[in-house]
Amino acid sequence: MPKSTLPFGSEFSPSQVDLQKVLELAAQHDGDWRAFEDAVRTEYFESHKTSVRNQRKLANNTKLGMQAYGLIDKEGHLTKLGRELYELREEKNRLHERLAQHILHHLHGVNLVQCVLDMQVAGETVTLQKLRIWLDERGIHFPRGGKHPSIMKLWLQKAGVFSSEWQVDIERFEKLAGITEVELEALAELTSEQIAYVKTLVNIGEEGPFPSNEIERLASATYGVVFNEKNLPKDILYPLEKIGYIELERGTRQAGRGAKPFLVSRTRKLEKDVVLPILDQIEKQVAPGLRRLLRRPLSEILRELKSKDHHKGGLALEALAFKLMRLLDMNYVATRLRGAETGGAEVDLIFEAERLVFSRWQIQCKNTAKVSLDDVAKEVGLTHSLKSNVIVMVTTGEIGPEAKKFANKVMGDTNLCIVMLNGADLERIKDSPATIVDAFHREAIHASKLKALQMKEDKG
Repeated sequence: MPKSTLPFGSEFSPSQVDLQKVLELAAQHDGDWRAFEDAVRTEYFESHKTSVRNQRKLANNTKLGMQAYGLIDKEGHLTKLGRELYELREEKNRLHERLAQHILHHLHGVNLVQCVLDMQVAGETVTLQKLRIWLDERGIHFPRGGKHPSIMKLWLQKAGVFSSEWQVDIERFEKLAGITEVELEALAELTSEQIAYVKTLVNIGEEGPFPSNEIERLASATYGVVFNEKNLPKDILYPLEKIGYIELERGTRQAGRGAKPFLVSRTRKLEKDVVLPILDQIEKQVAPGLRRLLRRPLSEILRELKSKDHHKGGLALEALAFKLMRLLDMNYVATRLRGAETGGAEVDLIFEAERLVFSRWQIQCKNTAKVSLDDVAKEVGLTHSLKSNVIVMVTTGEIGPEAKKFANKVMGDTNLCIVMLNGADLERIKDSPATIVDAFHREAIHASKLKALQMKEDKG
């Protein structure tokens, strides 16, 4: 399981401690973490009917939670944020609002709220188990059984971001986040190149104007992204201008030198303290087009599969694969893995499972009439570098006979399993999601027959 993205908060919860009081205890014992822990134990856990040792563990959890939320350091000193909150301690509303702002901007609170909204749009009931799966798909992790998002929700609820249960108060969220839901959606749609360009502009600290190609060079050197120089206006400048983040001024043409690059100025919408932390959160999420589809019910995704636009159909098929693996409670790892890990090739989705034994699943999506032998061979070739145990081929069409034959040979000769789902399987799953179990069971039986051990009797 990947390291938790959300902060640990056990015993640092508004249902267990008072923020004003623990800040005062931290200030009183500044730098003496043992004395601070003992003061917390006396204040909150001494009455618990358990051993002193266990009471100390609970107090230690409170200290670790305050560290994870950025209020104190390892020695027990109040951090810059902790001191700021301490100064606000008598003003309870402002105190909780400032903590909520910190959570939203720096502890993936925006991702949490956005994920909850996505689930509700998709018609999902928000539970801790479902939330973990949806957050995993966005690159945000917390341990199985962990209450990290619940504790974060309670702190946000103190500031009014959540009005009750998991219901988001949009007006309060927008006020504290410093960005509207519409603007957040616009940021979430940015490509990695556009994000790098925006972050570079914000980091400069001045409005400009600056030559567009100089910003491109700086963004490329700073964030390691590669821009298509010829398509810079179409791919980067015009989209950012359209959503109101930059203003463009056309350069003048010089004799024999062609047109000068655009001059770029950032608008007031690009506030550093708001935009940069939110962009840092967004960069951990799945591809924008795919995330949009994940919000939709299964029936709508399947309709997108029939789109004449191949890009739309491909994204819809990937979203379907997410839905399928979600039904099996798999852990999402990555989308469209490229580069050194795959030798430059592409893998659509990677999932992992940790039930009894660890396994890694490689999902290849095809919105084509037929899966060929070469398609399967490419995936088999990638399993060594990815250390995969299972390949899942998903197609809206058919699995070609040569592809099946090759897959059978691979399964007979190696420890790999290759699961194949065709268009007919997808139609059945659309009508009854539980039939995914039947499809995988069918493939498991097929693999077991191919891998049957030929045991010889020992006639000793």
